[in-house]
Amino acid sequence: MKRILAVVLIAAMTLGLSACAGTKSADKAASEKKNSISSSGEQKGKIESDNSTPKETGDNALVVYFSATGNTRAVAETLARLQSADLNEIVPEQPYTEEDLDYNNDTCRANQEQNDDSARPAISENIENINDYDVIYVGFPIWWGTLPKILYTFFDTYDLSGKTIAPFCTSGGSGISSAVEIITELEPDAVITEGLRTEPDNAEEDLTQWLQTIGVTE
Repeated sequence: MKRILAVVLIAAMTLGLSACAGTKSADKAASEKKNSISSSGEQKGKIESDNSTPKETGDNALVVYFSATGNTRAVAETLARLQSADLNEIVPEQPYTEEDLDYNNDTCRANQEQNDDSARPAISENIENINDYDVIYVGFPIWWGTLPKILYTFFDTYDLSGKTIAPFCTSGGSGISSAVEIITELEPDAVITEGLRTEPDNAEEDLTQWLQTIGVTE
């Protein structure tokens, strides 16, 4: 009788130990699964955070402009902000005065330059790193229905072959088409986009639509 009781007791103890071991294994597996899910969640969160960080833009874009009265400068500054692009002003070695821009005077400097095919007004500084840029926005006022002669100096100075040139202008009424044709002749190996004529008050809206049209939005 004692032997039978001993056997029963041993069997009961064995079953109890097996149950405990099973519980611990299940707990361990559940814990490992929980840790695995937590680790995956942290990694996913990191990836989403990295993707949500805005990328820098404008590293290969330059806005270069000539402005005699400030209108083109205002548009150029708006464009540079929209595209996160670098900004460079074409500054004449001899600045234009009000008398130089008196279009009613046939002998004023601007009239003489625009009527002289060989006129190339000097620019005060060179752009040393212009080869670093892939897209160059070129801004200017329209003089006598076309490109100011100082822009001829700019295009004669730099070989922009293989680059994209996006012309924009300010004007009291004349369009930009004649200027774009001249730029195409001066830079035959560059890609010349459709031009834009705008004014400071409408610049942001006009520029945004234009950038979408020519396909260089950032």
